[in-house]
Amino acid sequence: MNPATAPHDLVGIGIGPFNLSLAALAHPLTGLDAVFYDQRPAFHWHPGLLIDGARLQVPFLADLVTLADPTSHWTFLNYLKTRERLYPFYFSEHFHIQRTAYDAYCRWVSENLPTLRFGHQVDAVRFNPEHGVFEVDHTHLGPDGEAQALGRTHTKNLVLGIGTEPYVPDPLKPLVDTPGAPVLHAADYLDHRADLLTAGHVTVVGTGQSGAEIFLDLLRHRPAGRERLHWIGRTEAIAPMEYSKLGLEHFTPDYTRYFHALPENVRDRLVPAQWQLHKGVDADTLAALHDELYRHSLDGGWPDTVLTPGVRVRTAGRVATTQVELHLEHTEQNTRSRLTTDAVVLATGYRERPLDHLLAGLDPYLRRDNANRPRIDERFRLLLDPTVTTTGCHVYVQNAETHTHGVGAPDLGLAAWRSATILNTLTGTDPYPLPRRTAFTTFGLEQPRPHIPSAREATVLTPLADTL
Repeated sequence: MNPATAPHDLVGIGIGPFNLSLAALAHPLTGLDAVFYDQRPAFHWHPGLLIDGARLQVPFLADLVTLADPTSHWTFLNYLKTRERLYPFYFSEHFHIQRTAYDAYCRWVSENLPTLRFGHQVDAVRFNPEHGVFEVDHTHLGPDGEAQALGRTHTKNLVLGIGTEPYVPDPLKPLVDTPGAPVLHAADYLDHRADLLTAGHVTVVGTGQSGAEIFLDLLRHRPAGRERLHWIGRTEAIAPMEYSKLGLEHFTPDYTRYFHALPENVRDRLVPAQWQLHKGVDADTLAALHDELYRHSLDGGWPDTVLTPGVRVRTAGRVATTQVELHLEHTEQNTRSRLTTDAVVLATGYRERPLDHLLAGLDPYLRRDNANRPRIDERFRLLLDPTVTTTGCHVYVQNAETHTHGVGAPDLGLAAWRSATILNTLTGTDPYPLPRRTAFTTFGLEQPRPHIPSAREATVLTPLADTL
């Protein structure tokens, strides 16, 4: 490191919605020197799933900045104003916007923030104890994706926002992207949609939101009576997402703090049990599906569709190159069968990208939990050896902390709050004052009730005694 070159205050790795939120909130902080890298040539948000009519499952207020700073230049409403679309949006009365609108909004932000560096692939991160900084090695990529130049950046703080990656179940991995009948992840659905609409028989695997949207899109555009669609998934039911107002309080800072304070074994038990909070299907999509199935039955017959939950794919293989054979098991009946199909769409969700490869150079400094996962403190910082943190260096994470912060980690509604928490911590000031209470629910008897500045103080519960 050249001592005459001051390190950045913050380097972000990955420019998805969460680091884009951080970059937008960091932009007006004039004393903060930040830069963000992403290997992609430009911002795009799940382009393969921008199905016509599909909507976000959070209100438009869950944009990049509003819930931390509604006066920000980078709000969704200001984006509409710059496009002269504020009045049409006002009269549309849609609280939940289309995914294509959210993608366009994020691209508008990404194209106007000066701190973003697309086409830059981060190769390695290490700590330099002599200078008390992180070293970030990166490659500048050309328009064709080929390396053009190598670079090294120094920073006091890192924030990892590398996002998630499509999850493909092990039995189907050998079939993806190989010649023959298409077997593809839902992330690539729109790229293959034309072929799927003309395929003889299509199977959708996965009964969450993406599976429902893809099955509905195929159903709408295949002829009545000749739909030839299967929809299967491991969950016991095609279940609605929990969307009651009190249920949604699991996606508040209050619940996030409560969850973080729980013992590790309790957290690990809770996350899979709460699948319906974020892996179910929204009620409007379920209603639209039923309406479409009913429409296809108006000629007096049942549509040529099979919808079966509680089914897992045990193994799979190709029949010549023209078809795929799925070996299925019904978990409740303990029965097995085979399904031959002409195309498979895997709506099997996403998983957090592992941090180990990127953080290999920091591994000696990392503190891990009983399952060998990085430990993360309440303010979204990796727990590192004091030889690093006493120099003022920290590594923050975004959407890599479900195991420590709960099911709200990937939720867009917590993006602005998490970004503001990171910036408040990093700057040691309070550029974004945050609410001390965000839920009517009090999570846990022993959690102290936050003070609410009001003439009418909340009643304090008396702890229960063990004996009378």
